[in-house]
Amino acid sequence: MNDSRRLAVLRIVLIVVGLIAVFAIWPLMILWPSGWAWHSGHSYYPLMIVGIYATLGVFLLMASRDPMKHLSLIWFTVWSSLVHGAIMAVQSFGVDMDGERHFGHLFGDVPALFIVAAVLAFLTPRSDKTRLPHD
Repeated sequence: MNDSRRLAVLRIVLIVVGLIAVFAIWPLMILWPSGWAWHSGHSYYPLMIVGIYATLGVFLLMASRDPMKHLSLIWFTVWSSLVHGAIMAVQSFGVDMDGERHFGHLFGDVPALFIVAAVLAFLTPRSDKTRLPHD
C-alpha cells in the first residue's frame, strides 16, 4: 500500500473509530457488560469512561480531516490503547472486591483496544513527508 492510499484509509479508520468512541461505548456497556463494563450496580465509572472516549472520538473525527496535522493525537490513541488494553488484560485474570472475575473482557474491550492500536499504528505515517494527493 503506497503512502497516499494508506493516508486515505487512515482517514476512514479515524472516522470509524471516532464514531464508535462517540456512539458505541455506552450501548456496548449496556448490551454486553461482561465484555465492556467493569462494575455492576451503581458506579460512577461507566459515565467517566464514556465521557473520556466520546471526547477522544470527537477529536479523532476532527483529525480525520487532516491526519498529518494530528499525528500526536493519533499516536496518543495508539499508545494509550495499548497501555489501557494491557492493564485490563492483566486485571481480567484477577478477582475484584465483589469476588467477580472479568474474563469476558478478553473477548470484548481488550481486543478492541489492541485492534484499534494496531490498525492506527500500521496506517499512520512516521513522517510529515506523506501528504494526500490534493495537498
